[in-house]
Amino acid sequence: MRRRDLVALTLAVLTAACAPEQTRTESVAPERAPASSGSAVAFPSTLGGNASGYLYAPQTSVRKPAVILVPEWWGVNEWIHEQADLYAKQGYVTLVADLYRGKVAKTMEEAHELSRALPEDRANADVKAAFSYLSSRNDVDPARIAVLGWCLGGGYALSLATAEPRLAAAVVNYGRLVTDPASVAAIHAPLLGNFGAADRGIPPDDVHAFETAMKNAGKEADIRIFDHAGHAFMNPSNKEGYDAKAAAAAQERIDGFFAEKLRAKIPNS
Repeated sequence: MRRRDLVALTLAVLTAACAPEQTRTESVAPERAPASSGSAVAFPSTLGGNASGYLYAPQTSVRKPAVILVPEWWGVNEWIHEQADLYAKQGYVTLVADLYRGKVAKTMEEAHELSRALPEDRANADVKAAFSYLSSRNDVDPARIAVLGWCLGGGYALSLATAEPRLAAAVVNYGRLVTDPASVAAIHAPLLGNFGAADRGIPPDDVHAFETAMKNAGKEADIRIFDHAGHAFMNPSNKEGYDAKAAAAAQERIDGFFAEKLRAKIPNS
């Protein structure tokens, strides 16, 4: 089987990884305090037409590192905007990839419907287009672009790592993994992964298999499985599954990883 087909097969089961755990932990996405929405942007997709997203760009006179954020199955909700604002305040040019192109789920049923209807090839192309868009900006250092995704978005973040050799770093938070040799061999970026021991969508055995495949291929991967944490443990909107201690530790790992891999002594404006 060709690598392209293997990646497509992997993406075909992305929603299976997210939906069961979300069903158990939260049926409605609760209201959150409004956050800055950034600037809506559109950029050409490799499949034709325009991809879309939200750009958080710190004012700068120099090229800075950048981060692509790929949301959970809810879409670009307030929590994702909060995450984007967080990274922008750290000095990264931050782009949220809006895979649903303007639609946001408010209930589990809506999230399930949107994720199941999402064309996998289009979503993959949109994340790739986000990388191309950032690399073309005069405020971004194209050699220091990373991707970060959660759940559904974690799988697409990993997919970008298999498709884009120029990627500087990748973070997968409880996203669907790959173990086939062709896909693993295509990963060039150093990778950080955060997973939950109680996650029934991405079980520890799958995480260990991925870690072993990466190690056997000589790839750089820093993987941690948090004891007792379940799926979506980083999102405080996940009332039954949120683990504040694990979330803080995972965030600290991400911040340190980006600081190292993106050489993020952020230059002043």
